[in-house]
Amino acid sequence: MDKEADSADPASADSGPSRKRRVHGMLKLYYGLNEEGKAADQPESLDPCDINGPHFDPEMYLNKLRRECSLGELMDQESCMVKQIRSLDSDMQTLVYENYNKFISATDTIRKMKNDFKKMEDEMDCLSANMAAITEFSACISGTLQDQHTQITKLSGVHTLLRKLQFLFELPARLNKCLELQAYAQAVCSYRRARCVLQQYSHLPSFKGIQDDCHAIMDKLAQELRMKFRDGGSSAKDLSECVELLLQLDEPAEELCDKFLSHARSRLEADLHGLEAEITPHLSAVTDGSSGSARRLSSLAVTGSPTDSSPKSSVLLSPSSKTDILEFIDRGCNEFVSSLCLVITSYQELFVNRSQTGELASKNIPQMANGKLQAFVDDLAARYFSLVERRIQEEKGVGDNSLLVRALDRFHRRLQAVAKLLPGSSVPSQGTEIVMRAANERVKQYLSALQSFYLDSLTDVRQALAAPRLTVASASGSATGAHHGGPSSGRDAPTSLPELLYSLSTSVVNQIKSVLASVHLFTAKDITFSNKPYFKGEFCSQGVRESLVVNFIKFVCQSSRQFCESAGDKGGSTPPALLLLLSRLCLDYETSTISYILTLTDEQFLVQHHSPVTAVTTLCAEAREAAQKLLNHYVKVQGLIISQMLRKSVETRDWVNTIEPRNVRAVMKRVVEDTTSIDVQVGLLYEEGVRKAHSSDSSKRTFSVYSSSRQQPRYAASYTPSAPMDTNLLSNIHKLFSERIDIFSSVEFNKVSVMTGIIKISLKTFLECVRLRTFGRYGLQQIQVDCHYLQMYLWRFVSDENLVHFLLDEIVGSTAHRCLDPAPMEQSVIEVICERG
Repeated sequence: MDKEADSADPASADSGPSRKRRVHGMLKLYYGLNEEGKAADQPESLDPCDINGPHFDPEMYLNKLRRECSLGELMDQESCMVKQIRSLDSDMQTLVYENYNKFISATDTIRKMKNDFKKMEDEMDCLSANMAAITEFSACISGTLQDQHTQITKLSGVHTLLRKLQFLFELPARLNKCLELQAYAQAVCSYRRARCVLQQYSHLPSFKGIQDDCHAIMDKLAQELRMKFRDGGSSAKDLSECVELLLQLDEPAEELCDKFLSHARSRLEADLHGLEAEITPHLSAVTDGSSGSARRLSSLAVTGSPTDSSPKSSVLLSPSSKTDILEFIDRGCNEFVSSLCLVITSYQELFVNRSQTGELASKNIPQMANGKLQAFVDDLAARYFSLVERRIQEEKGVGDNSLLVRALDRFHRRLQAVAKLLPGSSVPSQGTEIVMRAANERVKQYLSALQSFYLDSLTDVRQALAAPRLTVASASGSATGAHHGGPSSGRDAPTSLPELLYSLSTSVVNQIKSVLASVHLFTAKDITFSNKPYFKGEFCSQGVRESLVVNFIKFVCQSSRQFCESAGDKGGSTPPALLLLLSRLCLDYETSTISYILTLTDEQFLVQHHSPVTAVTTLCAEAREAAQKLLNHYVKVQGLIISQMLRKSVETRDWVNTIEPRNVRAVMKRVVEDTTSIDVQVGLLYEEGVRKAHSSDSSKRTFSVYSSSRQQPRYAASYTPSAPMDTNLLSNIHKLFSERIDIFSSVEFNKVSVMTGIIKISLKTFLECVRLRTFGRYGLQQIQVDCHYLQMYLWRFVSDENLVHFLLDEIVGSTAHRCLDPAPMEQSVIEVICERG
């Protein structure tokens, strides 16, 4: 039961709307209507058994059912028909109940309309009677006045003629009165009203006299207008009024155009002289300034350096101008540009846009006047633009960019008024070019300031590296020891290379960000020219990205490579630590800094690469090339420094008459100390690198080398007279099977590779110096001791200990070949001396 009740609920809920739709549908079907309430265009059914058709025959329908249907079907058909009848009756009652209120309302409305129409009919009858009475009265009045109408019209014409004659006879006096009161416009208007009549009746003596008097008076008035026109002190409004009155008096239009423009030129040139007065007295100060002072001025505006964190004052105003650039542009716009726009407007109203009638229409005055105006505007605008460019060139300080940007924005915005007034003029385009040149020049100034800042930063780094408190281990490595001639302790270093590198890199990147923020003012949304396609695309792509950022990155790489061009045995005056620091800086640029800076620029300026731009990969390749060149040069310089010590130690000693060795020479200890310092220095900036596996007796390889079965025949054979050929043969065979060592090959960006390159250069120099000397017995033994000492320490720094082993073996072998009495020292004695040393 519950289920049945539940299932009945939704049916009862939907019974209202669905029942109404069903009832309406059945009624429409009964009356043959479609959905729009119109009669459906359907053919009528002629079937007499169609219960819904107009030709339905009940008898035939019943006979058909009895023939075709069984008793049960007849009973079902009867019950179905009863249900439909009841449903239709119920639906009909429902429709009557639902529309009862509407029927009542319609009945009341019809009753009210009958009453209203009856009242309206009464009012219309009254109105018709009144109109008939008015028509009758009008006809009566017209008939009464018909006789006097002609006489009144005639008298009115006579009165009008008398007034005109009175005006003509009083015209000279009226013109004189206007001339006294300087009411020139009223005088011209009165004269023009009477001029045609006086000309028409000039054959009559009375009219001829009036005409002559008027001509004399108007000549005098025209003379006063010309004097006022040439006066120069009249306002633009008075000037326009004079021109208009003179044109009405048939003055030549071309002459008036020239006079109007000449008068306007005098006023506009006065404005230009006022602007020029703000530049000319100080121009000598600008022209006398050298490029060096400009660089110093630019560097003052750029704050921050690797070693100086104190803020520096920025230059806001040009030192050669009394007023700032914004005040100068404001004055130019408010005085010159505003006056120029007023002149253009007045001139066009008077000569160009003026309607031409009669003879003036055939002279084509607007075209002539427009040509003169174009030449006039172009001439004065060129002088104004020259002054603006001269004033912009005085803006050398790069501290605050907002004044210049606001001035250029105001300058560009005010020129748009000229573009609207004079569509064919080239003034707006020339002004836009000035804005673009000023923006590009500003970018060049920022580039110069960045370059100066970078060079100053390098100078600060060099000073920090040269400071006594900055020791070898933390900054300058063996360079300091080489220049000062003493061993380096590598302790008490308050400033290290990583700190200098971080400070230099950070300060340069921050300076680039600061410059980009200043340049970004040119592309602010409230700046009118920033949204113009002819400015923004070219400025952001070629101006900021290429001319500023890319050129500065190239400058960093090029200036760094220049440190590798110094000549000399010790690499010139460039500290080796600076070479190492710059190589790491360029490598960091290649790995991350360049892509970061360019991405920042593209995002900040929304750079659209429509024109060709420098790819990031190209800049990264250039930076990596610079880093590689700097690191190779660093290896060469450090190798030459150690080589110089080894060369002097070999050349300044008498190796034939030397005493028996008791100690390791001091220069070898110095070589080990400096190599250790260089290893520490390189390790501060570069990773360790990959080494080959070391043998367990790496520090004692000297014994196995110099006392081995391969070496003993070399020395033993030297004792016999027939030995030299065999010794040379063994040595040459050994070299054939040894791996070739490239001394000056490029190094990798890691500590092991750098140290390997330095040690290769040093030992190769040692070998070549040994080959140029002759040794005695004790000289050979001293070389053995020195090489064993070097083997004990240098194997730790190289990637392959066999390289050190081979070069030292070559040194001892060459010494043995150059020895007069080749008697090598016992290995145990060598070990004792080296351990004691």
